Amino acid sequence: MLSPTATSPTLTTPIARRPLAIVGTDTDAGKTIVSTALAAYWAQYGSASDVALFKPVQSGKGDIERYGEIFGTTIETANSIYLRDPLAPPIAAERQGVEIDLGVAWRDLQSIAARRSRTIVEWLGGLGSPVTWELTVADLVRDWRMSALLVVPVRLGSISQVVACAALAREAKVEIVGIVLNCMEPMDAETCEMLMPIATIERLTYLPVLGCMPFLEDVRDRDRLIAAAANLNLEALNFG
Repeated sequence: MLSPTATSPTLTTPIARRPLAIVGTDTDAGKTIVSTALAAYWAQYGSASDVALFKPVQSGKGDIERYGEIFGTTIETANSIYLRDPLAPPIAAERQGVEIDLGVAWRDLQSIAARRSRTIVEWLGGLGSPVTWELTVADLVRDWRMSALLVVPVRLGSISQVVACAALAREAKVEIVGIVLNCMEPMDAETCEMLMPIATIERLTYLPVLGCMPFLEDVRDRDRLIAAAANLNLEALNFG
């Protein structure tokens, strides 16, 4: 049986428990903040043994290390492919002299999802970022049959990015279940609405905005992550 790889991306066996993909409009959109906030919330108000955080591919240090700082061993965290340089994965892999074997990540995901009812999968970069020379994040979210939550930073220019990402998702047949706005710096509600008017975003993208993550000075503060997630419309995710 073939696994999804650079030359064979289509799965042959569906995952029994559908994971939630956390995708972004760009790098540094706040995907890790949203991923860890959701994991912390569901571990607190559900069962920690039901939650997993999975990073299929990581370039450079960052996300998987932060998972460990926040959660330790209280929830399952995993990373399949770790590349040394903080670059687009195919470039980082070429510089390192290694191949990106997505079959490894696919098998890890199947194993984790079989054990956990809520598997949160944080992808890298933006929805259109390359994971291999042939495949983007959007391709893998679709082929691995994930629903996706799109994280959008609150800053000038993000309306254009979210509209473009929504169009890419429709073209790639990626199911985005909602948008989460993420404040990149301290701001009041009026400023947030001025930069990212929710009604306009929903009208232009045909996607619901599930809420806005406030600026968090300490992104490793588990209590503040839980409080931020509690203000999102999580029921709309229909997850777990």
